[in-house]
Amino acid sequence: MASLDFEQEKDNFRNFYDSNRKYFVQTKNIYIRIISSLITRCNVSAVTKIDGRVKDREECIKKFHRKYQNSLEIDEQPYEIKNFISDLIGIRIVCLYEDRIGALSEVLQQHFRILGVTDKISSVESTEDSFGYKGLHLDLALNEEMASSPKYLQYADLSVEVQIRSLIQDAWSVLDHKIKYKKSIPLDLKRRINILSALFELADREFTEIRNATKVLMQQEVFDPMNESPDNGQGNPGKAALDTKTVNAFNFMRTAGHFFRDFEFEDFKVDNFVHNILKLDSDFQKSDLHKCLTENLKIFKEYRDISIVENPHITFSPYTLIRHCLYLYDPETFGRIFSMRTRERFAGWLKEFQERSA
Repeated sequence: MASLDFEQEKDNFRNFYDSNRKYFVQTKNIYIRIISSLITRCNVSAVTKIDGRVKDREECIKKFHRKYQNSLEIDEQPYEIKNFISDLIGIRIVCLYEDRIGALSEVLQQHFRILGVTDKISSVESTEDSFGYKGLHLDLALNEEMASSPKYLQYADLSVEVQIRSLIQDAWSVLDHKIKYKKSIPLDLKRRINILSALFELADREFTEIRNATKVLMQQEVFDPMNESPDNGQGNPGKAALDTKTVNAFNFMRTAGHFFRDFEFEDFKVDNFVHNILKLDSDFQKSDLHKCLTENLKIFKEYRDISIVENPHITFSPYTLIRHCLYLYDPETFGRIFSMRTRERFAGWLKEFQERSA
C-alpha cells in the first residue's frame, strides 16, 4: 500500500524486486524475441544489435530518490517506488545510421501499445549549450492482441523502455556516462565536452552521407548504358569521358556484372580486388577493364574448359577469370596478380595455344 515513508517503501520495493527478478528477466527475453522477429519480418535494415537488461535494484531506488521523492513528499502524495520506474526492463536497439531510428520507431508503434516517447535527439539539438547522448526512448507494452494471447498473457502487466540509437550515438552514450562532471564546471571544460559531442554528431551525419553518396555512385553505374565497345574518344564525348575513368569499385561491379550476369559480386571482395589491380597499375581505366574482358575472355574460357576436363574438381570463379584476362591484356604489369605456379601453368598453355593458332 502506498505511503510517504521512504524507508518502508524502499523495503517494499526490494521485496517486490527480489521476488520477481526471474520474471523480469523472462519478460526482457520475450520482448527481445518479439522485437527481433518484427524487425526481420518488416525488413528494417542496418540493425546491428538488440539487447536488454533488468535495471539494478538499488539503481532503481536511487533514481526514484533523485527524480521523484522530493516533489511527491512536498505534495504529500503517497507513492510506491515500483510505479515510477519505467525503465525497470530496458531494451536497446542499435542501428548503423541515424536515419533508421524513425523506421524502427514506426515499426514498434505499429505493433505495441505506446505509453510514452522521449526524443533525446530533438531535446539535445534544440539546446545550444546542452550535451549528452542522443537516442529515442519508447515506453511500451504488449498490444491488446498479444496481451490476450496465452503465449504472452503472463507478460501483459509489465512495460519496457526501448532505446533506439545509431551506432555512433551508442558509442557516445558509453563515453558520456564516463564524464563525471558536466554541469557545474569551468566554461573551458564544458566547451571541450561540447566539441567532443559535436564531433560524434558530425561523424554520425558523415557516415550517413557516405552511405548516400555510395548509393548515388552505384545508381549512376547501373543506369549508365553499358558501352560494348569503347569509342576511344570518337563519337559521343560524354561517353568517351565516362569510359576513360580510372577503375573503381563501382564501375568495376557494373562492368564485371555485364560479363558475369549470374554471379553476385560482394562489395568488400570487389573493393579488395580493385585495390589490388590499382596497386599494379594505378592508371588502369574502366575502359581498359572492358577491353580486357572483351578481347580475352574467350581465350581463357578455352583454357578453363581444358583444365576442368583434366581435373573435374577444379573451379574457376569470375575473379579467377578476370585475373587471367588481366594477365593476357598486359603480362608485364599483371604478372603478379596470381601465384607463380598458376602463372607458369597458364603461360605454358598459352604458348602452346599461340603455336597452334599460328
